[in-house]
Amino acid sequence: MSTDHALPIHPSDLPARLDALEAAVRHRTSLVPRVGIVLGSGLGGLADGLVGTTAIPFAELPGWPAASAPGHAGRLLLGELDGVPVAMLQGRLHAYEGHHPGLVVQPVLLMGRLGAGTIVLTNAAGGLNPSFGAGTLMVIADHINMTGLTPLLGPNADAIGPRFPDQTETWTPALRARLHAAGEAEDVPLEEGVYVGLLGPTYETPAEVRMLRGWGGDAVGMSTVLEAIAARWAGLRAAGVSLVTNPGAGYVGEPLSHEEVLQAGSEAGPRLARVIRRFVRELPAD
Repeated sequence: MSTDHALPIHPSDLPARLDALEAAVRHRTSLVPRVGIVLGSGLGGLADGLVGTTAIPFAELPGWPAASAPGHAGRLLLGELDGVPVAMLQGRLHAYEGHHPGLVVQPVLLMGRLGAGTIVLTNAAGGLNPSFGAGTLMVIADHINMTGLTPLLGPNADAIGPRFPDQTETWTPALRARLHAAGEAEDVPLEEGVYVGLLGPTYETPAEVRMLRGWGGDAVGMSTVLEAIAARWAGLRAAGVSLVTNPGAGYVGEPLSHEEVLQAGSEAGPRLARVIRRFVRELPAD
């Protein structure tokens, strides 16, 4: 496979790529995950709870580059979380790293191919809703894709999903309800709102923050939306949680930094880990 990770990868290219990826994983482990979890910036600590872990660096999987975003270990993990077999992405691939959308979504599609029917997407995000302070955990109810990209451009792979996938319930309502129930059981407050995905890697201007809030956005980040589109296309159930690491630009008059994102992740990560562990533990079998 090409090592130029910006080259176009059409949907019709994905079955062969997923075949190769699945074979590479099965060479290492036979574990069949029920749930796939993507850990965003600063949230990789949940992986510490895995038992019997097989860890595969991204660069050891065919066609994948090493992760380059700070706070992303860049490993696919397979093991058991509180007795439930899971696949976990410790970090993710981003379009702002120069990767084509057809590459960005392969980890989520691979977890589905390995057996995970439910995908949990987490991310660090900036706050658009003024009432969401740093450390807020927001269940994603819906999203707005402002990346200007889609993983579905080009000839379709009908074996994976339809040409025109419906996006009405991309964020599965029943899973959102289960996240809220898990938060209540763990005494961890959870908000709910709309996630806006931008291309990055720049943070937003104050004018952009005001515009996105006016559109109905509650949190904004540089990931997740392409993965959610691909999951819906492939018939996977998706749930998501954003960790609001900072107020949006212009709300407090302070400059934004990635160090702030990682610091907020280290503080809120344990709370989110408790919620996700209970969510996974109490998720009914398919």
